[in-house]
Amino acid sequence: MRTTKAIHAVERLKTRSGNPHFAAVAVPGDLFYLVDRSGGTPDKRCEPLPLAEFVAFVDELGPKKPRKASKLDLAFEAQIKSSKR
Repeated sequence: MRTTKAIHAVERLKTRSGNPHFAAVAVPGDLFYLVDRSGGTPDKRCEPLPLAEFVAFVDELGPKKPRKASKLDLAFEAQIKSSKR
């Protein structure tokens, strides 16, 4: 289960970045690190991290997923911003 969370975080990164060469590597002690194999050789992107820190690190990489918002959400946010002034 722990490895699944790390793999899903890397899959989200692959989708966001368009780079299918990212991979998660598990090491003893429930630590994970990210490698990028797009250059032909594995390029380590971070030091081994615990699961929660690894997922947070991977989620911060690459472009962010655009937030979906309806017209009503946008109007509500605009109303809140104008009321704070």
